Amino acid sequence: MMNLGLLIIRLVIGLSFMGHGTQKLFGWFGGYGLKGTGGWLESIGVKPGVFMAFLAGAGELLGGLLFATGFLTPVGAALIIITMLVAIFTVHGKNGYWATANGYEYNLMLIAVALGVALIGPGAYALLP
Repeated sequence: MMNLGLLIIRLVIGLSFMGHGTQKLFGWFGGYGLKGTGGWLESIGVKPGVFMAFLAGAGELLGGLLFATGFLTPVGAALIIITMLVAIFTVHGKNGYWATANGYEYNLMLIAVALGVALIGPGAYALLP
């Protein structure tokens, strides 16, 4: 049962991160693509915006793919964690803890899940357990 639980966690988190990455990179799933995301990043002082949007999107897409498949899970988890730390330090941290105030609560939960899975391993249903 633990292996099935880890698979469910990895798939939900990993596929969600892949979706967020494709929003930033390609404008899929209602995203704004590199230009739109880059413009927003520039508006909050993160420059160069398009390049930073590419880094964020690529980190989310690759991190999510590795995490979901259980291939090089610690690397995937690290990409997820780095992306969430950047989100905390650039956007959410100043708003306090609670997500209802656009705080870092949700980002911290994702960091905890990614770190937890990286520490215990991806389980048996993984490409590289």
